Amino acid sequence: MAFIDGSVVNVALPAIQTSFNSVVSEVQWVVNAYTLMLGAFILVGGSAGDLYGRRNVFTAGIVIFTLAAAVCGIAPSIVLLISARTIQGLGGALMIPTSLALINAAYRGPARSKAIGTWAGFTAISTSIGPLAAGWLIDTFSWRPVFFIYLPGALLTLLIVLAKIPRVPVAQRTTGLDWQGALLAAFSLGAITFALVESSNRGVTDPVIILSALTGLVILAIFIIVEKRKANPLVPLGLFRSHTFAGSNLLTLLLYFGLSGAFFFLPFNLVQIQGYSATLTGLSFLPFTLLLTVLSPWAGGLVSRYGPKKPLIIGPSIAGLGFALFALPLQGNSYVTTALIPVSVLGLGMAITVAPLTSTVLGSIDIQRSGIASGINNAISRIAGLLAVSILGLVAVTLFSSSLQQEMRAMDLSPQQQTAVMEERQSLAALVVPDSIQNGDRQSVEIAVDRSFLRSYRVVMLIISGLAFLSAAVAAVSIDERDLQT
Repeated sequence: MAFIDGSVVNVALPAIQTSFNSVVSEVQWVVNAYTLMLGAFILVGGSAGDLYGRRNVFTAGIVIFTLAAAVCGIAPSIVLLISARTIQGLGGALMIPTSLALINAAYRGPARSKAIGTWAGFTAISTSIGPLAAGWLIDTFSWRPVFFIYLPGALLTLLIVLAKIPRVPVAQRTTGLDWQGALLAAFSLGAITFALVESSNRGVTDPVIILSALTGLVILAIFIIVEKRKANPLVPLGLFRSHTFAGSNLLTLLLYFGLSGAFFFLPFNLVQIQGYSATLTGLSFLPFTLLLTVLSPWAGGLVSRYGPKKPLIIGPSIAGLGFALFALPLQGNSYVTTALIPVSVLGLGMAITVAPLTSTVLGSIDIQRSGIASGINNAISRIAGLLAVSILGLVAVTLFSSSLQQEMRAMDLSPQQQTAVMEERQSLAALVVPDSIQNGDRQSVEIAVDRSFLRSYRVVMLIISGLAFLSAAVAAVSIDERDLQT
């Protein structure tokens, strides 16, 4: 349920935008509202499982996640959809860390490794099927049934929890949850995200945007001060004294920033520009997941043979090439060049990267603190996605607006008609040409919209590609294999 959410919702975004006639900032919030809560509270979710019982917290996460998803499916407005996605993110933050913790607590020795492998295998299978099922539902019905995909799995999971997972007495703890740290993180990220997303509507010099950005930065500074003084902080900042740990998390931030950004914009290109169906768009994610599933065990073997540093240089570099390939196809190119080859190259790069990255993060810290190290890395990957959608959305709108403005000046349109077109620029490729423009001029504007989107899309993908190559450079400079626990 949790792992298919990102790709499933991304496939549905173009249809959601059309359904509500939304601007791109509203579509960004459909993704960001979920990611914000997930990134801010996922560490609290893991601690809550230890404090209140993993079975109880896991069950609560399932219920919250599923009920919020159902509200998403019936939401009559984009505002209610975004609100429900916020609650759904909180459910995911409770569900994700406790799922693996339950398995870790229930098995010992070789059986634990087999159980975790089974967990990973089912995760990969569901991640493969999810986007394709979502695409078929969108083409056959609408985007709304996509949010009801979770219901059968949720009911089955709850039955299994009640029947098979015993209640385990909770150990007494002298410290509680760091809700203060989690709330500060959420408010800081929320204010900064608001400034980034809404600046495309209001402008970067708008007082509300400036105040929001400054507020977010001030709260972030308070968060750092508070965490330094706590005996049991949400984020032990001392862990970042390890250059290898800090470097591997910076690599995570850069690479997952690119991955989230690419998978956010790809469906808009495939559906709104290339004219692909939602089913075919969902299918485009399949090579990525299959390569990640099949090759990750092999990549894990590379660590024991060559160490993690070389794979963490080669993997992100291949991913950077995959991102760059997204920028090459023009409108009307084949599915192979537009989606299949770039997604496959990207999948190969990520498959080489993921297992060595996990090994490096866990190995750079004492084994007693491996849980919190893994949690921090997980949270950073989620925050990277939040920042990617926010920042790259602003970049895309800015570039699209500039390109469309130039296109309008070259056309034989009245100033009023040009203004009417530019007022809709926040919709990007979903821009609806005003009724005042007819016949040949209407077709010319539609072509200009497509060209402008493709220009912004290419620049965004090239930026992402550069960040992937930068992450490889970070690995080369910061990772010291002598520091890793064996």
